[in-house]
Amino acid sequence: MSVRLSIGDFSRMTYLSVKALRRYHEMGLLVPADVDPASGYRYYEAGQVPAGQVIRRFRDLGMPLEDLKAVLQAPDASARNELIVAHLRRMESALAQTQQTVASLRALLERPKEPITVEYRSVPATAALAISEPVTMDGVADWWTEAFGELHAALGPDAGLRAGPDGSLYPGEFFENDLGEVVAFVPVSAGHAMGRPRLPGRVRLISIPAAELAITVHQGAFGDLDRTYGALGTLVAAREIGVRGPIREHYLVGFPETGDESRHRTEVCWPVFRTKGEDG
Repeated sequence: MSVRLSIGDFSRMTYLSVKALRRYHEMGLLVPADVDPASGYRYYEAGQVPAGQVIRRFRDLGMPLEDLKAVLQAPDASARNELIVAHLRRMESALAQTQQTVASLRALLERPKEPITVEYRSVPATAALAISEPVTMDGVADWWTEAFGELHAALGPDAGLRAGPDGSLYPGEFFENDLGEVVAFVPVSAGHAMGRPRLPGRVRLISIPAAELAITVHQGAFGDLDRTYGALGTLVAAREIGVRGPIREHYLVGFPETGDESRHRTEVCWPVFRTKGEDG
């Protein structure tokens, strides 16, 4: 004969609150062995305690309920393990991001602000394979990774087609309103590009407009780019040479070249009007 447990006893045995157990029942995640039709009281069997304890541990690891439900309902051990490994990878990525943020904050608090070297450059209009979409600040990292994956696939192995490093355009609205039309692009030779077949998916052939830019090089992780933005923006504002237009980033050394974020080199380009003596 199975041992019937009240929801209170089951809660104490699993460290799952009664509120959580009711929610898991509604979701079909952990269904009581019996529900009294008159009172609505939920009762569990002792054999369900390990399942409840497993659920609590996965919740402690931050696994979303829908993912947890998929794990518990996986058709076999292989499918279950794939779901668990995928979540662990997301956790490792989040941990790495947290560690980077902690290191960045420590550097911001402890290291003196270093002077930057600025170059002034006239950039001509250039053809580019590009993906342009409205993007939020919170969603930009994932969007950026997916966009450049598509662009590099569209570019293919033709090294002669590329005409410069990868780049992005970030309009003022992206920073001011947390939503703006971000452009990820790969400069290409216009002659070669015109002869290409129809481009796949979101990729389009566009012209990146000419611009006058104040440029400095950021070395290190993208998480610290705001420090370089701050230094360059301060210099531009002090000289009163800033104009409206998108901020540009050129990725001189990035993920394809090195997996070490400390070695990444990114040009940060602020739109300006040129003044006498400001030649690149």
